[in-house]
Amino acid sequence: MRSYYVYIMTNKHHTVLYTGMTNDLMRRVFEHKDGKTAGFTQIYNVHKLIYFETSSDVQSVIAREKQIKGWARQKKIDLIATTNPNWNDLYNELMDIGDSSLHSE
Repeated sequence: MRSYYVYIMTNKHHTVLYTGMTNDLMRRVFEHKDGKTAGFTQIYNVHKLIYFETSSDVQSVIAREKQIKGWARQKKIDLIATTNPNWNDLYNELMDIGDSSLHSE
């Protein structure tokens, strides 16, 4: 079964919030951290994974990404606070776990 992810990333000072979706969370976050993906995250140094959700339904992940992108900043902050109140970089924790389910099949 394939997994899909909607995620939120931020920069060092938490001034920027970026919402995206992927089928391979580890690879995608690494691409953001590596800085080789041209665009918004490269310009604003968005390298810190602070929130993610998973689903096996790609359509629901696409809808959720659009929903979160449409929210006001405070609502996104409230969402992040539900699972990551200290805004820790979850990528480091995922690397420690080595969860293969975070990669596409």
